[in-house]
Amino acid sequence: MSFSETLSRLGVTLPDAPAPAANYVPAVRMDDMLFVSGQISNGPDGMIKGRLGDGMSVEDGAAAARQCAINLLAQVKAACDGDIDRLVRVVKLTGFVNCTPDFGDQPAVINGASDFLVEALGEAGRHSRSAVGATLPFGVAVEIEGIFQVR
Repeated sequence: MSFSETLSRLGVTLPDAPAPAANYVPAVRMDDMLFVSGQISNGPDGMIKGRLGDGMSVEDGAAAARQCAINLLAQVKAACDGDIDRLVRVVKLTGFVNCTPDFGDQPAVINGASDFLVEALGEAGRHSRSAVGATLPFGVAVEIEGIFQVR
């Protein structure tokens, strides 16, 4: 089954890739590697805001990370001329979690993205990863950047 078919089966429609919010490009391709700029937790109903450890649950943070992964795939699709099936594999994610200084469950939050990518892409979704705490723009809960192999 192709990635586009699996996404459809999961009920996921990739949004249009958002334009950059500042002086950068959304993705840079070097040979078969695609470096995608950080995608914030922005869904169909707007930005998913919150601070883990201060009123936002790990489950809500994981849902925000899942949305970041969807947005990353939207950027991959755009960089591949609208064909998500040109994706070969997810190589690396770096996840940033808006959290209090004493919050220590960043990996559990970023699992929302990792679990989704494996569900949607199978073995091609398995990746290396970092998960760190940060203060994020616009008060969003999560931001994730990624490196992908494409054809």
